Amino acid sequence: MTTSSLELASLLCSRLCHDMLSPVGALSNGLELLADEKDPEMRARCFELLDQSARISTDKLKFFRLAFGAAGGFGEMVPVSEAKALIDALVSNNARVTLNWALPSDSLPKPAIKTLLNFALIGLEALPRGGTLDIAAEYRADHGASEIVVRSSGPRIAFDRDVGRALEGTLPEGDLSSRTAPAAMLDQLAKAIGGKLQYVLADDALVLGAVLPGA
Repeated sequence: MTTSSLELASLLCSRLCHDMLSPVGALSNGLELLADEKDPEMRARCFELLDQSARISTDKLKFFRLAFGAAGGFGEMVPVSEAKALIDALVSNNARVTLNWALPSDSLPKPAIKTLLNFALIGLEALPRGGTLDIAAEYRADHGASEIVVRSSGPRIAFDRDVGRALEGTLPEGDLSSRTAPAAMLDQLAKAIGGKLQYVLADDALVLGAVLPGA
């Protein structure tokens, strides 16, 4: 699969807008309700909803800035704590998902951080009925590479096969969409640095893995 940078950027923008529509729309609706509401208790509830929607919007924007963007403000190595905080915030909005971490390295190269974030996003989306999300990432100085594994386990895993084909680089260009664009971006990113992506899917688990040469 070969995709122009412009088309891929457009689809990633579409994906970001799609994911931001709900919390931003909730902010707009909350403000409309607040303008008409006179009851003190209901106004307090409106403020709670506005605060929640604003927090979710901010968390998602921060996540997508690093997951899709140029990761400005960081050097070649990015603190793992940055990615962990963004994923923690994203998962905190889903009480049915338990998140486990294994992060022995303090920092990872930018391509590894972007892969980690997008794997986490794919893994979280695979758990619409809840479950467990296990995330492990390490920079192996002896191999000069980052190793990343994300495992989703739960009832009736939801995984679009087109996302898998995009990760493998076998998705026809005409089938690329805003849903599969993040996976296509990871495929191009891995190939550009000589890395490898893979996934294994079962009825109750999805495992995403990457080995990425880096600094």
